[in-house]
Amino acid sequence: MAQGVYKCNAGGKISYADRPCAEGQSTRLPPPAAGVTPPEASAVATRDARTLVEFEKLRLAREDKIAREKAREQNREEARAERGRQQRARAALAHRKTCDKLRLRRKWADEDAARAGGKAHDAARRKARRQAEALAVECPA
Repeated sequence: MAQGVYKCNAGGKISYADRPCAEGQSTRLPPPAAGVTPPEASAVATRDARTLVEFEKLRLAREDKIAREKAREQNREEARAERGRQQRARAALAHRKTCDKLRLRRKWADEDAARAGGKAHDAARRKARRQAEALAVECPA
């Protein structure tokens, strides 16, 4: 319920309060009739509603912008991770190829050593041993 309002006239100055004036003349004003609102109240309410709508639009726009930035950053992170995976896959493939080549060279060196005779046999065995060592260094196990 609305409380009473007092109009105070003290020394030619008019003021309104919820208590009677300490100095000057006090007049208790009647409460407003039910359903009666001051004429500017609807304009103020409309302006306040528009302001609230604008603030809500700004808040939603800001939240949308933040969400888009987060999504963009997440996409960047995923792209970086994917590039890293691809780079590691390419490096692993290159290492497998190198190991396969070294295994093939060792196999050929062993075959050459088995077929060679005399002085060529010693050179072929040395070459086969060196190929085995290169394979062991580059591709352990």
